[in-house]
Amino acid sequence: MAMILNEEQTMLRDAARNFLASRAPLSHLRELRDGGQEDGYCRKLWQEMADMGWAAIIIPEKWGGLDYGHTGLGLVLEECGRTLTPSPLISTALLGVNALLLSANEGVCSHWLPRIASGEKLLALAFEESSQHRPSTTTTSAQPQDGSYQINGCKQGIILGGSADAFVVSARTRRGENPDEGISLFLVAADAPGLTISTTELLDNHRGATIRMEDVRVDRSHKLGPLHGGWPILEQVLDRGRIGLASELLGIAQETFERTVEYLKERKQFGIPIGAFQALQHRAAILFGEIELCKSVVIKALQAMDEENPDTPILASLAKAKCGQVAELSTAEGIQMHGGIGMTD
Repeated sequence: MAMILNEEQTMLRDAARNFLASRAPLSHLRELRDGGQEDGYCRKLWQEMADMGWAAIIIPEKWGGLDYGHTGLGLVLEECGRTLTPSPLISTALLGVNALLLSANEGVCSHWLPRIASGEKLLALAFEESSQHRPSTTTTSAQPQDGSYQINGCKQGIILGGSADAFVVSARTRRGENPDEGISLFLVAADAPGLTISTTELLDNHRGATIRMEDVRVDRSHKLGPLHGGWPILEQVLDRGRIGLASELLGIAQETFERTVEYLKERKQFGIPIGAFQALQHRAAILFGEIELCKSVVIKALQAMDEENPDTPILASLAKAKCGQVAELSTAEGIQMHGGIGMTD
């Protein structure tokens, strides 16, 4: 497939850009931060996003979705990166929805996906247990008991976990020689007896959560995917999340670059715009080339997801690494080229 956008995708991107520019500019994030918004995002704005179909982009039509694919959702996430818009798009519409779809649990999907598509319900992925990213080394346990599973353990670093209606939880149901053996996935209601939630504000004004589960009962019908076979599903979900985050990082890099170039044209020193200085032109040209590479990497990874390409894990790692590097470069160069004004809020 050619690594270009078709007419419909271009219209979706432009519509998202116009909506976010008017409804969620940078001042929106600052208002949430300074107002101490408990959720870390605006529920009214999220409902507007859902009304526009963003929560339903990758959900099949039979469950109230648009079935428009990950490329469409990636374009929306890219525009969210441009305005740093906090929302449940990644936690629910990307990670949560993919976990349900890949599990092939018809009962859970038919109940939850229409409610997610409408903006009524939110999900969060709970898989981390330490400050290091080691999702396969889970110690949370799930033991069968009287037609249900009893879950004990703790998960942390959950994106927007404080406002989730349910969690996709990874738990060990069997011990094996390899850490990724014997992991199963369960859908656990946020109000389940024995489950407690604590939240914390992160440096970027987003909200993270920790959940503790003590003898939490989960019906067998809420097991996602095969017993002991949750790791392959979780791997795919995380790869798709990495590509979604790369899309956001691409938006951040592009917006920072474009703002910086405009400033180089306006700021004058010695009577001429500083953009006329060859040293700054060289740095801007290098950054432009790096961003163009990111665009190709991201669109290729998004298309690979939609095509179920076996190279998706490799492309996910490439997108994560490249976009992380270039977003850091773009923001650092933006601050440097703006000089003193680059240190303002």
